[in-house]
Amino acid sequence: MNIPEIMKIFKPAIIRSTIVCLFFSTITIQAQVTVQEAVNQLPEGKLTLEAAIGIALKNNPQLKQAGLQYEMSVNEFEQAQWRRWPSLNFSASQGFSFGRNIDPFTNQFVQQNVAFNNYNLSAGVTLFNGGALQNSVKQTQITKNASEKDLEAARNDVMLNVALAYLQILNNIELITVAERQIEATQFQLERTTKLVEAGSLAESNLFDLRSQLANDELTLVNAQNNLENAKLTLKQLMNVIGGQPVEVADIPIADPTLQLYDASIEEVFNTAVSNLPQMKAAELKIKAAEKGVEVARSAYLPSLTLAGGMGTSFSSAAPKERFIGDGSGSSTIEVPSTTQFITVGDIVVPIYNRVTTINGSNQHFGYFDQLNFNRNPSVSLSLRIPIFNAFQAKYQVNSAKINHLNTQYQGELALQQIRQNVEQAYISMTNAAKKYSATAKQVSALEETFRVAEARFNVGAMNSTEYNIAKANLDQARANLVQAKYDYVFRTKILDFYMARPLSID
Repeated sequence: MNIPEIMKIFKPAIIRSTIVCLFFSTITIQAQVTVQEAVNQLPEGKLTLEAAIGIALKNNPQLKQAGLQYEMSVNEFEQAQWRRWPSLNFSASQGFSFGRNIDPFTNQFVQQNVAFNNYNLSAGVTLFNGGALQNSVKQTQITKNASEKDLEAARNDVMLNVALAYLQILNNIELITVAERQIEATQFQLERTTKLVEAGSLAESNLFDLRSQLANDELTLVNAQNNLENAKLTLKQLMNVIGGQPVEVADIPIADPTLQLYDASIEEVFNTAVSNLPQMKAAELKIKAAEKGVEVARSAYLPSLTLAGGMGTSFSSAAPKERFIGDGSGSSTIEVPSTTQFITVGDIVVPIYNRVTTINGSNQHFGYFDQLNFNRNPSVSLSLRIPIFNAFQAKYQVNSAKINHLNTQYQGELALQQIRQNVEQAYISMTNAAKKYSATAKQVSALEETFRVAEARFNVGAMNSTEYNIAKANLDQARANLVQAKYDYVFRTKILDFYMARPLSID
């Protein structure tokens, strides 16, 4: 059984992505390689399953995308939390007016060029908006948790595919061992028969038949070696490393199956799987998030209450540069340019200076910051917004949220149905694999006895080479089938072990 055949059996996405740590639920990932190192080279020595999984988890682009999606959901959750906090903004502007203008300081018309600055500090907070903010926080939090489960499922999918390829390599290595033993047996018989033919005890036709059988055995070995290289290439592609690099995997001894009855029923396996699979948990969380989405949409029907405050100030170049400050200390006289009286000389407008005498005080310079301080303008407001008619936008938003909620419910039902189907299929496949292994083991035992008799008869000349080769070919094929049946049964048993949330081991 090759990788495409195995993947065809487990094509449904639920199985591919739910068999967490098929042979590695108790394994700690220890591969400490960076993505760049992994892409360029493999670790020295034999590649362990843990290292292969570690490299694949770091290099797989689909898993990186799933990780980004999770980070996006975390970002949206944090953003929703901060929306409940007040906002604080500062703005500043610089402007110039020419000709006849309104003095921003006195709001009177002036015939002069004016430079002005405006500064504003504003703050606002939503006191009530129909529960939209609170429900949005809850919705994004649930969505974040669902995205985390999706990421977990994506990791499981990567680990499963790596385990499949690793297991297929072990399968092909064992098939190569079987093929090499077949060649050794045929080579031994060929050498013996050559001596008998040279001695005249057997016909030369027997020698030709054995040479033909040896060529067939060598072809079987070449095919097994090619399948091994293909399995290695599949593993390297899953790890996203350069395919030309040599790779040798560490051996994991797999004992022959005991073929005992599985100690859980289909219903028990299904109930346990539903309680543990990340896909099912993600589907349940998405349903809850959609429920909160309906509540968020309904908030558009309710009033909103907003509290706002601010502080503004301004500066105008047309404002007087001197200001009277009364302090009872005497009097003083200064000349102050008029803001309303001007003399035009040609194209030049010149203000008239008036002599101003201050009593019991003094005229002080009115600078830039003095004007900003004088023009301070604090404000506070409470805004109530009551929706009356908004072109039915709220209605259709609620309808869309309800449809999305219903869709997530259907998706949850489909996920549940898919899990049941996959559990039932896995259970039946395990049972069938056990029957196949048992029957193949009996077949091998019977054919070994048949071949032993055939070999004995062939050695004494009581059987021709054709009959001998048929007996040997039947035994060789049965042994190869037994290897594949063993791996098939073990693999399917581990699937059920995972569904039962049991620690998995390969022994």
